[in-house]
Amino acid sequence: MSLITQIDQDIKQAMLARQEARLRGLRAIKSALLLARTEKGASEDISQETEIRVLQKLIKQRKESADIYQAQNREDLYKIEVEEMDVIGAFLPKQMERAEIEAYLKELINKTGAASVKDMGRVMGTANKELAGKADGKTISEVVKQLLG
Repeated sequence: MSLITQIDQDIKQAMLARQEARLRGLRAIKSALLLARTEKGASEDISQETEIRVLQKLIKQRKESADIYQAQNREDLYKIEVEEMDVIGAFLPKQMERAEIEAYLKELINKTGAASVKDMGRVMGTANKELAGKADGKTISEVVKQLLG
């Protein structure tokens, strides 16, 4: 079953159960997936990789907004963003722990022969492809800098 079909079914259930926060999050996902489907050059069906990228983008947007709201002491808006992040996050693959990321990147650095921060691009390219959806790019970057620095 495709993600869009799953989202449609979940939207119906959330409407019947009157779960407003869940409904907002699901509608945001559906909207973003429909936009991705209609982008120039996109096929009718979008790949799982693209779906994950779209969901990660939604999470990132919500996180940035939540941080701004929290800094401005707008707890009401902050709460909405966090609720939507939780709903969207449920559709992403399980995220790797920092220790798992470090272990993977140490192995990758040994494979690629990277020795300094100058080789970071080579490591990041491979790591971002292989860890897509499993780890945040920012975390990957921090760990690579730490290991190469």
